[in-house]
Amino acid sequence: MAQQEKEYQKLSGSVDTIVFRKEETGFTVLELETQDDLVTVVGNLIDVEEGEELILTGYYTAHPTYGTQFRAQLCERRLPATANAIAKYLSSGAIKGVGPVLAKRLVLHFGDETLMVMEKSPQRLSEVSGISPKKAQEIALEYQRLFGIRSVMLFLSRFGLNPVMSVRIWRKWGMQSVELIQENPFVLCAWDIGLSFELADAIAQELGMEPGSVNRIRAGLTHTLQYNTNNGHTCLPRNKLVEKAALLTQLGTQQVDEVLGDLCEQGDLVEDTVKGTPFVYLPHLYAAETFVAGRIRMICQLLEAPQEVRQERERQLEAQITLLEQQQGMEYAPLQRQAILQSMTHGIFILTGGPGTGKTTTLNAMIELMEQQGDEVALCAPTGRAAKRMAQVTGRDAKTIHRLLEVDFSDGSGQIRFKRNEKNPLKADVIVVDEMSMVDILLFESLMRAMKLSCRLVLVGDADQLPSVGCGNVLRDLIDSQKISCIHLAQIFRQAAQSLIVTNAHSIVHGEYPNLRERGNDFFFLRRVDNAGASQTVVDLCTTRLPQTYGYSSMWDIQVLAPTRKGELGTMELNRRLQEELNPKDPGKAEFVLNATTFREGDKVMQIRNNYDIEWKKDDERGMGIFNGDIGQILSINRSAHTLEIRFDDRVSVYTFDMAVDLELSYACTVHKSQGSEFKAVILPLMRPNPRLSYRNLLYTAVTRARELLIIVGRDSAVQFMVDNVRKTLRYTNLADFLCQALEEGHEGAQEM
Repeated sequence: MAQQEKEYQKLSGSVDTIVFRKEETGFTVLELETQDDLVTVVGNLIDVEEGEELILTGYYTAHPTYGTQFRAQLCERRLPATANAIAKYLSSGAIKGVGPVLAKRLVLHFGDETLMVMEKSPQRLSEVSGISPKKAQEIALEYQRLFGIRSVMLFLSRFGLNPVMSVRIWRKWGMQSVELIQENPFVLCAWDIGLSFELADAIAQELGMEPGSVNRIRAGLTHTLQYNTNNGHTCLPRNKLVEKAALLTQLGTQQVDEVLGDLCEQGDLVEDTVKGTPFVYLPHLYAAETFVAGRIRMICQLLEAPQEVRQERERQLEAQITLLEQQQGMEYAPLQRQAILQSMTHGIFILTGGPGTGKTTTLNAMIELMEQQGDEVALCAPTGRAAKRMAQVTGRDAKTIHRLLEVDFSDGSGQIRFKRNEKNPLKADVIVVDEMSMVDILLFESLMRAMKLSCRLVLVGDADQLPSVGCGNVLRDLIDSQKISCIHLAQIFRQAAQSLIVTNAHSIVHGEYPNLRERGNDFFFLRRVDNAGASQTVVDLCTTRLPQTYGYSSMWDIQVLAPTRKGELGTMELNRRLQEELNPKDPGKAEFVLNATTFREGDKVMQIRNNYDIEWKKDDERGMGIFNGDIGQILSINRSAHTLEIRFDDRVSVYTFDMAVDLELSYACTVHKSQGSEFKAVILPLMRPNPRLSYRNLLYTAVTRARELLIIVGRDSAVQFMVDNVRKTLRYTNLADFLCQALEEGHEGAQEM
């Protein structure tokens, strides 16, 4: 039924059967027994059980396969009133500890009064055979819990909060939920609840909280710090934090600054002065930066050999490297040899370099020598695609960092925890991390906690690429500290120098304009004067020109990258056009619409947030977690069950429609989302640059995503603008300074000893 033809009506009856339920979201398919018929109902009906009486408000929809369904928008619940209905309700498992046998006994004893006895006189339950006083108390507590959830839902529904949020709140605070929220609505901004400051503020106003309330100011300060982690900051200068929080709360800076002082004194936030500037942190981010600095100091103290010992070790290694060259029929460049030596003689070593500079060759030599001397080497990368590519170029197993650390789901808190940590460290003697520029401070902290102190660490990456999506700028900070052994490979090898992708990438990073006039075999510039012409060219290249000329798969070999999501050349519009061409509407393909995006069987999609709760299957193997940047294809859509099946490389996962909020079409994706990935062919539309989204290292990152072919479509002035715009995303972090301080303190301590 078309959207404009919806006719809302009421439907009442008792729940006959629960057909399907997704516990995480509450999405339910059930059969409702009305006076006239058995009706299929779909909607968010959390904790509704068989036997309950419902009054639903919604509308009927007609599906060509699954027939007529009633989509519930509002639900009024009434407890079953008759003995038969009560027996069915209790037999369904609605109340923990009461199964079909016990339900039958209760109803035989109390009849229509069964539920009233549970609520008003639970001690009487022990009158029934098989129920002890203790068991009666447990049943009563479970009954209170169940109806406590409903009271929270009823209270929060006043403010437009959905049932999923209600369950999340109930699980955290239980019977105290309503009281806590009434006292301080800003508790809803806690990370594990996730309500925005603006929504919590609206609830606070409705509950009569004063604008100058200390709780409101505290929440404004914490929210400002949390919000800025999305921009990559691990902290903010105190004066900037106060200004931003004052603007958010519309209060004076002095009033806000006083509350900030109290928060820091109480330990709810952390202040530290670095080079004369006071910075304020969320406690877990301060702990992450200081822990990483301290752990690096410990590794350096334990594993850095005296100069004489290191020199002797290097002489031995030189002979091994020469032997390796003879075995492989090649000769390493001087910087490559130096990098190999330093990776073997330092506790932590960084290898950087752009495309074509021999990073992979150097890395393989390092791993070969490490294995020859008996080291157990673990290879990892921040994304699945980066790990897969690392495995391909090294010929060895490589894992995502998350998989290496083994995500722990046992506590059900929703917070990311790993099984590997200080108490259960990894066995590896050396850990090699590729695409290190993508690793944020929290993930790096977790990795370092999981390393035994005798484990060496090799970090490989390209510091000229975009920094991590998560907060921090770890690779750049470690390099800038000048305290970690680091080799930057800059020489472009002869074979790579024949590639315009490689030579132009190096021109860009050095502030020189790429050669757009020369037409090589792997880099082309197609000049267009307007958005419409550029957009049509992108579509033509994807759908016909490149597949016909090079034999590329439009779906999997070609990737369109764009600096932005919005506009005619943004990913949203390009995805719409490419979907029309590559996977058009078809009566034989099921589809559904979510937030104005149509998802269709056969579509290419990308996961845009880490989700550790999604199960995947790979042959006989099962695992958990689909991560930000994973690209897959929709295999099937089940509109009746509101589920879709997606294949990510060789893993298959089932999503509910609600979970698809974390999916995007990925025929085109932003340059940021392409980090860690490599594609045979990349098409990059550049027309009218936005200074905030068009800068040098973004262009460099886009160009280096192409393995065989890069085509820029648009205006050469846009390319030149990006090269000239050296704006780098400013990230407030203090890891480099903390590291310098830690190592200096360690050096002084060693001298005193």
